[in-house]
Amino acid sequence: MKRILLTLAAAGLFFLQASAQKTTGEAVKVLPGRWSAEKANAWYAKQPWFVGANFIPSTAINELEMWQADSFDPTTIDRELGWAAGIGMNSMRVFLHNLPWENDAEGFKKRIDQFLTIAAKHKIKILFVLFDSCWNDDPKTGTQPKPKPGVHNSGWLRAPGTKRLFDSRTWGGLEAYTKGVLTAFGKDDRVLGWDLFNEPSNSGYNDAVMPLLMKTFEWARAANPSQPITAGWWTDHPLSNEFMFANSDIITFHNYRPSDDLEKQIKDLQKFGRPIICTEYMARKHKSLFETCLPIFKKYKVGAINWGLVQGKTNTIYAWDEPIPSGDEPKLWFHDIFRTDGTVYKAEEVKVIRDLTK
Repeated sequence: MKRILLTLAAAGLFFLQASAQKTTGEAVKVLPGRWSAEKANAWYAKQPWFVGANFIPSTAINELEMWQADSFDPTTIDRELGWAAGIGMNSMRVFLHNLPWENDAEGFKKRIDQFLTIAAKHKIKILFVLFDSCWNDDPKTGTQPKPKPGVHNSGWLRAPGTKRLFDSRTWGGLEAYTKGVLTAFGKDDRVLGWDLFNEPSNSGYNDAVMPLLMKTFEWARAANPSQPITAGWWTDHPLSNEFMFANSDIITFHNYRPSDDLEKQIKDLQKFGRPIICTEYMARKHKSLFETCLPIFKKYKVGAINWGLVQGKTNTIYAWDEPIPSGDEPKLWFHDIFRTDGTVYKAEEVKVIRDLTK
């Protein structure tokens, strides 16, 4: 996801800096319950080579539109996951959000279960993401905005957003959400695992995110799911990276760079002696391509989850830094594989995916 900076209010910045300073000395603490490397590798040995995409139906602009009761769209989900399965994909990374849980936990659980039933029908396992520091702040339930023409992820939402990140007095709802989701689905074999916090130090949060990041891992460990827990590398931020690497059962990371850089990073991450999954890659403009990267992933049996499946309201065919205000289709798609009618953007890419996942 695009790297967006946030200008923090003075009072909030002071609070977060103070909180981060308090946690700095504890950042590499390994919380109780982390899987041993032996357990993680034994689990991974039983799994297929995971290949998939970050999934949101083309009819949703963000996590709330995907999951709220009045806009949840199982018909489109079923159709689009079928397209993914048809080219050999067996896994999807899917973002949840705390607000649907806090507003209607039972309804949200039913929709998650319905989604997992659809995914299982297509033999696709789900890696769920709970929190996210990227894109638009101050999330609100209800009708979501329309896409801005030609703007990448114009409506995507952070979870929980800056106000609640600043105020630990509001974290009771976040704790209930984390423990509630992982308790409800923590023994469900339709779930691949739990990616607790996407790019936590993004949006200028840096060290300020550490108190909530650490609490999220504590809450997840308390729920004791049978699936692995992780949060992944996305940039060289030492405090969050050290903590996430020290507390993840499996290693996850993002790489939107060419295949030679990808291979170097995989070799570096092998030092942890744990299974590795890349949870974001494939940006055509940056030479992160199916044709060159997917063979590298297969060579090392590193899971490969690209950004984007179907062209839709998220507008991720447009590059992070190159809006097209007219809304005209870019000559080179940034992300995504399928058009909304099920045809593919590049047949040669799909052939590579099919051939490598046979």
